Amino acid sequence: MNLEQQGMDPQGVENQQEIVQAAEGEQQLQSCCKVFKMKGSTLDKISAFLGELIGTGILVFLGCMGCVKTDLFPNNHLQIVLNFGFAVLIAIQCFGCVSGAHLNPAVTVAAYIYEMVTLRMAFAYFAAQMLGAFIGYGLLMVLLPSPTLTVGAGLCVTLPHTSVTTGQALGIEFVITSILVIVCCGVWDPRNSKFHDSVGIRFGLAIACLACAAGPFTGGSMNPARSFAPALWNKHFESNWIYWLAPLSSSAITAYAYKVVFRREVVEAEITSNEKLRQLEDVQLS
Repeated sequence: MNLEQQGMDPQGVENQQEIVQAAEGEQQLQSCCKVFKMKGSTLDKISAFLGELIGTGILVFLGCMGCVKTDLFPNNHLQIVLNFGFAVLIAIQCFGCVSGAHLNPAVTVAAYIYEMVTLRMAFAYFAAQMLGAFIGYGLLMVLLPSPTLTVGAGLCVTLPHTSVTTGQALGIEFVITSILVIVCCGVWDPRNSKFHDSVGIRFGLAIACLACAAGPFTGGSMNPARSFAPALWNKHFESNWIYWLAPLSSSAITAYAYKVVFRREVVEAEITSNEKLRQLEDVQLS
């Protein structure tokens, strides 16, 4: 007896068989994928690590490329600081939603003190930032003409001006990093949670302002990773310790002070049932 004599549609039977086979194949695929499947939290941490690595690489690559200044490639201070600000803007726009786009060990120290990241993730961010800065500057070494890389102590190597003393350089880097951290803490403040639409623009302009003011005196680094990568590639570590000690100490002190003095938690008032009824009575029904 064939399928038609049994009152069954051959086409329907074939469709059912295809559905069963597809379901079995999907189950087999899922069972195979379980071997390689990672927890969502682990994937988030890997994404954050990669976001910091690539973001810091973008910052160093674009920022230091904008510092090129030779007879063939004229440049000026305003152009340099605006370029760094725009580079920060791009990196935050790309990876702000992934890792927060710290791009700077000093910012990560502040985030840890402000309880935005755990200690383990802070170390992961630090490793990503240093590696990203190293890779970003390495791309410049490969892609730019050699005469642009050997100007002074090396392209983008941060050094205090010869007329600036060591103490003054420490003080300048300390203060400008402190202002940067205050900007960060202000953005992270719970009361500011609804105003994050233009964070990239704000940080970009803040970096441009601070670098414009302090750049002629110390280079306006505020970022150990940004200063260490050019120094490492050019093997020029003179005064490099300034760009570690001042930003990191400033970040720790400023973040703790802001957290104690200025930070406030947002407490949403509970609306009682009577208040809800009053609100409904106030609504004009059409």
